[in-house]
Order: sequence, then C-alpha cells, then structure tokens
Amino acid sequence: MRKNTYIGIAFIVLVFGVIFIPKIFKRVSNDDVTRGGRMHAVGESQEENTGDLVYITLNGVDRKVPPFEFVNQNKDTISNINYRGKVYLVEFFFTRCTDICIPMNHNLQAISKQFENDPNFGIASFSIDPEHDTSEVLKAYAEDYGITNPNWNFMTGDRDTIYRLSNEGFYLNVSYEAGLENGFYHSGLFALIDQNGFIRSRLDPNGNPKPYYRGSVPLDAQVLEGEEAPEIDILIEDIKKLLKK
Repeated sequence: MRKNTYIGIAFIVLVFGVIFIPKIFKRVSNDDVTRGGRMHAVGESQEENTGDLVYITLNGVDRKVPPFEFVNQNKDTISNINYRGKVYLVEFFFTRCTDICIPMNHNLQAISKQFENDPNFGIASFSIDPEHDTSEVLKAYAEDYGITNPNWNFMTGDRDTIYRLSNEGFYLNVSYEAGLENGFYHSGLFALIDQNGFIRSRLDPNGNPKPYYRGSVPLDAQVLEGEEAPEIDILIEDIKKLLKK
C-alpha cells in the first residue's frame, strides 16, 4: 500500500515537471516574471529612483516658488527674479542656531564648491530670526563659512513674510516657540528649484515624489540601521541633471 502511494506521488511530480516547468522557464526568459516593484527580498537595497526628476503638484498644478523680495548680506535687494534661469537650493535657518543649521550649511558649502565655476547654480538662505540676523550679521556669518559663490544669498526681512514663504510657499514648517532654543523651530530640509522656478524632486523607492532633501545629516556621516541617512550625494546628482537641461 505504501509502495503504491510513493509511485502515485512520483507520477504527479513527473507530470507537473513536464507540463509546468517549461512554461515557467519561458516566462523568466521573456522577463515576464515580476521583479522588484514593491516587494524586496530581505537585505535587498531599495535605491532611490534616479530617473528624470518630477514636478511637485498640488491640486493638479505644478508648484512654483512664489514671488519674494528680501535684503541679502550685502544689503542688496534680492528677489526670485535674480534666480531666474538658475538651478538653486532653498533653506530656512538662523545664525544663532547651534543644532541642525551647522551641518546644513556645511553641506551647502560642500555643494557650492561642487558648482563654484557654474554661474547657473545658486543658493537662497532665508533667516527665520530676521530681527537678530541683520545684513551685517549675515555677512559675518557668510565670511565665517568662507562663502564665495556670488549667487548664494543670505536673506533677511519681515518675519511674517518669511514665515509665510516657508509655511505656505514651500510647506516647510517654521515657527517660534518659547520653549525651544532661541524660540525657533525649522526643518532641516532643502528644496531644489529648476531654471523656471519649479520645485523638483526624485521618486522614492515606492514611486512617490520626495519633495525635499534631507540637509541636516552630514555628507559623510556614518549612520546606524534605522537612523536618517545623508542625502547630499543624491542632491548633487539631481542638481547636475537640471544643469544639463
């Protein structure tokens, strides 16, 4: 009885092999088997999508930088028009910040050096502490960081206008809270802007736009599993893509 059972099982396996294995092989050969997508093997790297950069849309409309006009470290009036035709980065910071602003601006300095000979690249740094960060203070700050890029403007102006630009123009939350260091809160993110003033980004591993780039993690930081990884390298890649267009 047991011998007959084994024979029956062997016969079924043989039939399966004859009928189905050639079909499976054909699907693999024709690349018809789904690979990647949203399913990844344990330990498989989920790299960022480095294809064409996408636009960030709101209610079906591609988002642009809203008009702005402030005074920079040299007491020159700077507006979004000054950046027309340039690829540039946007950050919100303050000079008295002793936390994330330090790695943010060291990262921006490293990025700036990558493109120091390209007149079509710039940076716009907006102070969220404009009462303290006067043009004189911003100029000293820029000198401390060794900033030489003429298209890197550290800007100051009316606080409400700057906060509205950040919160409503870029959806980068800034606020004043008495319990925080110097009372200020801001993100450590950078926005990437193209030559026509549109906010651009790449796609994340799941195919969703990642509107901003993590700017507060040092470029060469050694991070443990679960910690935020640097994104400056991918930001440099994406700046180069836009500058080629």
